Amino acid sequence: MSRAPRGGPRSKTLIGLYLVAPYAAYLVIVYAVPVIQGVRISMLDYVYAAPGADVPQPFIGLKNYRSALSDPQLRRSFLNILEFLAINVPLTVVLGLTLAAVLAKLTRMKTFFRSAFFVPYVTASIAVIGVWYFLFSQSGLINHVMGGWAPNPSWLVNSKLAMVVIALEVTWKQLGFYVLLYLAGVLLIPGSLYEAASIDGAGVVRQFRAITVPAVRNVTILVTTLALIVGANLFTEPYLLTNGGGPNGASMSPALLIYQNGVEQGKPGIGAAIGILLTLFVLLVAGAGRGVQWLFQRGEDRGPRRAADRGPGAASGRGRTADGGQGATA
Repeated sequence: MSRAPRGGPRSKTLIGLYLVAPYAAYLVIVYAVPVIQGVRISMLDYVYAAPGADVPQPFIGLKNYRSALSDPQLRRSFLNILEFLAINVPLTVVLGLTLAAVLAKLTRMKTFFRSAFFVPYVTASIAVIGVWYFLFSQSGLINHVMGGWAPNPSWLVNSKLAMVVIALEVTWKQLGFYVLLYLAGVLLIPGSLYEAASIDGAGVVRQFRAITVPAVRNVTILVTTLALIVGANLFTEPYLLTNGGGPNGASMSPALLIYQNGVEQGKPGIGAAIGILLTLFVLLVAGAGRGVQWLFQRGEDRGPRRAADRGPGAASGRGRTADGGQGATA
């Protein structure tokens, strides 16, 4: 007789802990330790010094935070990021899901198109920014095509258009990654649902709204969260496209402000304080976005529950009223 396999819930828990331990250690080393170090530096009169040098770094409490919050550039940078997110996140969700739904229906050259959308994401940022600078600079291709209709001042030196151009560039570059996330979710939807909807007379748009969008709700939550986090840490594009946050701070971001204070101006304490404030801002925005999605999901779930609570009699009564005006007799 063969023995029954040993082990119970406790052994499975231990196995799970062993498997998750390497990634937990990675999170602690790469994320938790820098955050703790950032909090420490933000509360000190910190100065850069050679290794082993004994330099006084007195504790100053929240002075760096007060200095950072009193800087008009910091408030401007957070408003700029909100403007960026208001453009980038909706475009990412709408275009990502729409393109994924189209790619899922392709029967020819689907591998080519999937790869084509992903190429900008894996291309070096400096190369992509070079292309966009060629398009949107003062003497760029867009202004040449538009002629007298081109904005004045031009796109990248216009305080109202600079962040818009940056948001469009980031959306275009990162869209391929989010399309693949959506595509993985769309391909899991059973084809029988679309066939049944088609038999019932639902068109392509109706099928997209009633089947595809609800089925990939969890993917949408993931895409929204990632887009918020990546967008809030915007750095490379304003640093290179608008020469460090110009014009006059119209494209300044908190991450770029951290670099300017902590590296260029030699104020690591203020830079660390801005970093902690940015972390709290990301958590707040991501939490607010998740809360809005939860409210929408709760509202959608209430509809079927109310119909179920009324019972089949109420539903059939409404059906007779719509068909022949006999709801009262029911």
